[in-house]
Amino acid sequence: QVQLVESGGGLVQAGGSLRLSCAVSGSTFSGIPIGWYRQTPGKQRELVASISDSGTTNYADFVKGRFTISRANAKNTVYLQMNSLKPEDTAVYSCNTLLFSLPWGQGTQVTVSS
Repeated sequence: QVQLVESGGGLVQAGGSLRLSCAVSGSTFSGIPIGWYRQTPGKQRELVASISDSGTTNYADFVKGRFTISRANAKNTVYLQMNSLKPEDTAVYSCNTLLFSLPWGQGTQVTVSS
């Protein structure tokens, strides 16, 4: 059974940092571009950052210069380092392929206080 497990969220003050992890079990991330997404109540899920199998990264404008996505294929894990967090970054963060081809995990809640 394929499962995505996100972790690392929490409550942090504005300006703080968090490092999120996304691990897959029952499958592999190898060869597959992976994205980190976020969603807040009443809003559509939006792509935050993505990384190809070769390590090419792309970022949404609203996180450029603050967030860094990376991956460890041997561990089937993708990371999101989030620095200079803002209250508007508050959301549930999830990971998946760019085609949403894996079952969504529970996500991890990130709350940034002002």
